Formats: sequence, structure tokens, C-alpha cells
Amino acid sequence: MTGILEPFTLDFLQRALVGGGLVAVLCGVVGTWVVIRGMAFLGEALAHGMLPGVALATVVGAPVLVGGALSAVAMSLGIAALQRRGRLSYDTSIGMLFVSMLALGVVIISHSGSFATDATSILFGDILAIAPLDVLLLAVAAVVGLVVAVVFHRPLVASALDPRIAAVLGLRPRLAHAALVGLVTLAVVASYQAVGSLLVVGLLLAPAVAAGQWTTRIPTRMALAAVVGIAAVVIGLLVSWHAATAAGASVAATAIALSGLSWAARSIVTTRRRAARPPAPPAAPAPAPAPLERTP
Repeated sequence: MTGILEPFTLDFLQRALVGGGLVAVLCGVVGTWVVIRGMAFLGEALAHGMLPGVALATVVGAPVLVGGALSAVAMSLGIAALQRRGRLSYDTSIGMLFVSMLALGVVIISHSGSFATDATSILFGDILAIAPLDVLLLAVAAVVGLVVAVVFHRPLVASALDPRIAAVLGLRPRLAHAALVGLVTLAVVASYQAVGSLLVVGLLLAPAVAAGQWTTRIPTRMALAAVVGIAAVVIGLLVSWHAATAAGASVAATAIALSGLSWAARSIVTTRRRAARPPAPPAAPAPAPAPLERTP
């Protein structure tokens, strides 16, 4: 066991572990709402929507997280504008901007002199390159995400049940939805360094799906999703080190694998519980109906 964990004695792997753990906590909280509200497509679109900003920041030498954040925010505002003024449905607005931003990002990357290197880092991340400043930024992002999730917990729950009831109760469902979009944007941008723009949705969804097999309470589900995400980071980094595989892809694949194992384990537990239940007693026969009396 000591030999297996020996890689974590290295400084850059320790930073990768801490930074990945912070990302897992944030994605566990936000991913729970993404799964409950069925917003996986938005998370995927924002992950690719930040591509132009990241690519442009890479080309000009600016901080990539700043470029990605600005690009993701611009896409969120664009989706809202197309809904209100373009009279388009939510998924149609996302689909149009999704392709547009992805194409723009590829065009920007194609003008870079190190196209292959930039594209690989942008699409698949580089968790092993997390610096001390990145760890600090991820810690701030995780704290902000937790605070927003706590403050908007009641409005988000009410909006998930029925937006009209939430409006009647004065919980402002539109503001809650905007806060949720902001949380998804924050999680996607924060996860970029760890798993890149292509694999971020795996870390956002898989731990929440795995946790949903075992609990129905939202806070408990968030906590369990964070634990599953941290486990995916630890196992993924170890697999990457010992098997010489890409670190970000290993973390994302491990998260998906843990989700599948969780589903399989839950199915086994459910089957055994049903088999252990005593058979229901046979139903008593219904009494025969009384004969009708004829009146003279």
C-alpha cells in the first residue's frame, strides 16, 4: 500500500490532489442540482463555450482561467438573450451558441503556432500542472460555490418542484435559476484545469449520479457526491502514475466507473432485499354476496 501511495510524496502530485479535491467538492454540490434539474446539456455547452476565451488567452499569454470565465459568462448571457428576444427554446439557444463558440475556439487555436499542444491542454486539461496560485483560486471558487448553494437552497428546491409555487411564495425562481447557471459556470471554469473542456461534464455528473443511488436528501447527496469525486481524483491520479496514462482522462474515466459500480451495487442490494422479504400471505377469499330478497 505504501508503494502505491508513494507518488503523493511529490509536490506537483500533492497540488494535483488538493486542487482536484477542491474541484470534486464544487462539482459534487453543483452537479447534484444539474442532475436534479436535467441541465446536463447546459454544462456540456458551457464547457465548450469557454473554449474561445481559453484559446485566446493561451495565444496572447493571458491567464486561461480568466479567459475561460469571461467566455462562459458571455455564453450564459447569450443564451438568456436568445431566449428573451429571439423567442427560441432553451435547448435551441444552447445548441446554437454551443456550436458557434466551439467553432470560434477552433479557429483561434488554429492560428496558434503550437496548435497540437494548445488543443490537447485545452480539451483534456493538465491537472499535474496545477500551481499554488491555482490551488488558492480553486479554494475560493469552492467556498463561493458552497455559499451560493446554501443561500439559494430553498429557492432552488421550490423551483425544482414547481416554479409557479416558488413565485407565489416570493422565492424568485428566475433569480434562483440565474444563480444555478452561475454555479454551473463556476464549476465548469474551475474544473477546466483538472479535466479540460471535453471531460468536465464527467466530473460534474458522474459523482452526483453515483450518490443519487443511495440517498434522496439533497444535502446528503451533495456530500456523498463530493466524496465520490474526491475518490475519483485519488484513484485517477494513481492510475495515471502507475499506468502512464493521461491524468485528466484517468480522473474522468474513474468517476464514470465509480458511477457504474454504484449503480451495480445498488441493484444487487435491492435484489437481495426483495429476495429476503417473507412472501405475502394469500389474500382471504371475498365473502359471497348475500342473495337478493324478492319483494312481493
